[in-house]
Amino acid sequence: MIDELQKMIDGVDADFVDIRYEIKNETNIHYVKRELKEIGSNTTDGYVVRALKGGGFSSTTVTRKGDLPVAIKRVLDAANLMAKITKKPVKLADAPVIKDRFSPGMNGDPRDVDIEEKINLLKGYNELILSQPEISATDSIYFEVHRKKFYLNSEGSIISEELMTTGIASRIYAKSGSLVQDVSASVGGSQGMKKLYDREDVFLNKARIARELLNATPVKSGKYTVLLNPLMTGLFTHEAFGHFSEADIIEDNATLRKKMTLGAKLGSEILNITADSTLPDQLGFYKYDDEGVAVRPVNLIEKGILSGRLHSRRTAAAFNEPISGHSIAEDYRYPPIVRMGTIFVKPGGSKFDELLETVKDGVYLLDTKGGQTAGENFTFAAQYGYLIKNGEVGPMIREINLIGNLFTTLANIIAVGDDFQLSERGGCGKGQMNIRSALGGPHTVIRDAIIGGI
Repeated sequence: MIDELQKMIDGVDADFVDIRYEIKNETNIHYVKRELKEIGSNTTDGYVVRALKGGGFSSTTVTRKGDLPVAIKRVLDAANLMAKITKKPVKLADAPVIKDRFSPGMNGDPRDVDIEEKINLLKGYNELILSQPEISATDSIYFEVHRKKFYLNSEGSIISEELMTTGIASRIYAKSGSLVQDVSASVGGSQGMKKLYDREDVFLNKARIARELLNATPVKSGKYTVLLNPLMTGLFTHEAFGHFSEADIIEDNATLRKKMTLGAKLGSEILNITADSTLPDQLGFYKYDDEGVAVRPVNLIEKGILSGRLHSRRTAAAFNEPISGHSIAEDYRYPPIVRMGTIFVKPGGSKFDELLETVKDGVYLLDTKGGQTAGENFTFAAQYGYLIKNGEVGPMIREINLIGNLFTTLANIIAVGDDFQLSERGGCGKGQMNIRSALGGPHTVIRDAIIGGI
């Protein structure tokens, strides 16, 4: 395959050209309540070609090898056209030439497990949830995605890398009369099947929480000191802050670019945020991005000061900043864009009891239920929460939304826990879906946070 791809780009009349070929294997199993809705497995493949010529940069995708000669001609024609009309000629930052083959170690390779065992594994967790009192329904899935990638460019880089993502997730519904409450539970990662086995406690715990939510009180809206658990900390970090660390998001937004100037003070000295996809065995792990650059850890905020940014080769040149290896594509259907892999708040020095004392009277928000951002402002939902009274966890609350402004919220982070947790399932939809977007951190305290409720 490498030799064939090399022949395709040899002699192409461009300042730079690269080609990525991928083979993608997917397996999906789906239960709704006790009904098996889907068992599916498929293999697809395709090519992405990019070319830079005279400041014009273009890309194309095809799924048949026989279409590559025409695709290369078209991408060159498009690059030449872009060079004539663009007011901002594209440059690519220098990157080392890399020649490597990389396959991460698997702790139980899913490809060695037959489909019947996977069905029984999902069915077992699904039945366990449904056997609990007041649980009325489930929507449970097993998913497995294997990508085998081959990357070459005209500078001499030749890289092959494999990525495996597996997971089991369930939406759990509890019902009492006309009242329905739901939570989600998920297990998985990038290192194989081991994280999927013997996880009954995760699903039983979430079934219990769904039942308890039936008797919880809707939170009263207002301004609170809030304690976020690690996954809520991660959601805020990824959605509200992390996307503004992706250089392409702020590149043409003068207001945000000014606020996100390296060296700007955004929070207190206790706040440290890092993007690190080199962490082994984590959902967001990879070695090379989809333009052949080795990923490296990037300290985005150090002691409250904005200290780094995530880049593709194009944005690194545009900002005159170092490359970081964060140009990622969903699969062979897309050219890469700047993406987070693993992002988190670094642990601080406070024990959990000390965080409760810091809050004194407020709310404790746990686990993510989605949300949205609009520029600097955000609204995130928590699956459940608790009131905090006199530094102690009190009654459960529900129907909770955390509302705020990114920069105000960063400045209002007043305590960071010494614990740490990363998500086991990802799903970031910035233009393309990234199922390996890991997030997390420690427990975190924010003062003067706005909570939307009743």
